[in-house]
Amino acid sequence: MTEVLSAPLVVEFPFTRSVGPVQSAFLTGLRERTLLGVRAADGTVLVPPVEYDPATAAELRDLVEVAPTGTVTTWAWNPGPRRGQPLDTPFAWVLVRLDGADTALLHALDAPDPDAVRTGLRVRVRWAAERTGAITDIACFEPYEGDVMVHQAPSHSGEFVGEAVTGIVAPARLDYTYSPGRAQSQYIRALSGHRTVGERCPSCRKVYVPPRGACPTCGVATAEQVEVGPRGTVTTFCIVNIKAKGLDIEVPYVYAHIALDGADLALHARIAGIPYDRVRMGLRVEPVWADSATGSRYPDHYRPTGEPDADYDTYKELV
Repeated sequence: MTEVLSAPLVVEFPFTRSVGPVQSAFLTGLRERTLLGVRAADGTVLVPPVEYDPATAAELRDLVEVAPTGTVTTWAWNPGPRRGQPLDTPFAWVLVRLDGADTALLHALDAPDPDAVRTGLRVRVRWAAERTGAITDIACFEPYEGDVMVHQAPSHSGEFVGEAVTGIVAPARLDYTYSPGRAQSQYIRALSGHRTVGERCPSCRKVYVPPRGACPTCGVATAEQVEVGPRGTVTTFCIVNIKAKGLDIEVPYVYAHIALDGADLALHARIAGIPYDRVRMGLRVEPVWADSATGSRYPDHYRPTGEPDADYDTYKELV
């Protein structure tokens, strides 16, 4: 049997969002070592604060201050912290109901071992040395031997000295191992030899590139390999005007769907070797393979062949 390929992959991007007036006050308060909640219509205090009542959907704006001490309501031990987590040594994820609050806040508890953690444990905030107006301004919670504080949750204006926090950038990252399966493994191996192969459906006879191991139309397994291309036709395209982080390509540039000769499904690739504003539907193109020193198996881009444009009727079913 042919070995099936696998590789570690990472999907990572910064997620930027505005926070609105209630969470702006909450985050700005963290920067100033002040914990804010919001009072709901029934008088309960919600921490972290939300902009709308979870029971009535009414808008909430009555900010209140709660204590930096609280009680663990439930917990889970984390024996192997991952990149970007609050602590780099084993710790407990805890839900903490702060004194003066009626809901619990999720954060990390610095504890030596799971035997030191329990529901009902009293804890307090450990503030970060440098605070910027983010949930990480709470470095973690730590055990605290004090009693439950009678905290009346006094009203707070939500205003602080200095500029208010109006937005956050939250990094999103997913680490996983991808196995492309038999059909795509054969496709990738063929690319290393500057060949493009698809698979033909035994029922409808269409050739799919890249192959998935089954026909998406008929639902039957595919096994017959068919070499396609290397030339193809641009069926549709878009002009990219926003530079992607970590991608060394100057904007504007063009990404297109390309129907390779002999294929019944268009794949997408970058078009180069022609001004971006001269790319068009029907343009005939050919692959330019990456330098082998880069280790890339895929064509770096496609360029015009110089042939006359393809007639629309020859690719209209693939637009």
